Amino acid sequence: MNYHLAGDSTVAPMKPGEEPMAGWGEALGEAIGQSVRNHAFGGATTESFVASGSWAALLSEVGPGDTVVIQFGHNDQKDPQLAARGGYADRLRRFVDDVRARDAVAVLCTPCERRWFDGERVTPTHGDYPNAVRDLAADLGAPLIDLTVFTTWLYEDLGDAASTRLLSHYAPGETAAWPEGLADDTHFRLEGARRIAAFVARSLRAIERRDGDAPARGSQLVS
Repeated sequence: MNYHLAGDSTVAPMKPGEEPMAGWGEALGEAIGQSVRNHAFGGATTESFVASGSWAALLSEVGPGDTVVIQFGHNDQKDPQLAARGGYADRLRRFVDDVRARDAVAVLCTPCERRWFDGERVTPTHGDYPNAVRDLAADLGAPLIDLTVFTTWLYEDLGDAASTRLLSHYAPGETAAWPEGLADDTHFRLEGARRIAAFVARSLRAIERRDGDAPARGSQLVS
């Protein structure tokens, strides 16, 4: 069984020369211990992922029993034709249908939140897009990994200062790609990619019921 990833730059593999900036898909294979085929690319929308041929290429590799993990939204929200309850949801629905036609499992993800703090809280930046994914998953009976909720919690739990270590905040001279430094609250550095990938991997285990055969160990505890 293989995992296939469709998404934007927050999922995409690290680009040569841009280390340590990486999408969480970069770290998923290590986290889940199985083959991961990452087709995500920077700037992708649900529409451009189809137009570029990336969706067709992904589907050509999908076999029965495989899992396709789908996360878009960061760039769709910039295109009026890809409104949350319009073109965006329509294309996600098509993706799920295409995957199911190959006897594979489609897993929908809400977009990772941007690290935009207002005091101690992170400001939501994706409008209705996360809710559109949640509602579509419920309508289709598709598994959902809520990365909007997880990343919002993660940043707030770490706090404003400490959470910068997950994102692409680089001091001058720290990286060759950005010699003058960078403060990017959308894209992960490898440390952040690994944290998100670990959550995705654990969520996939739950979706697949992979830990249900372990013996219950609470019977000897006092209730």
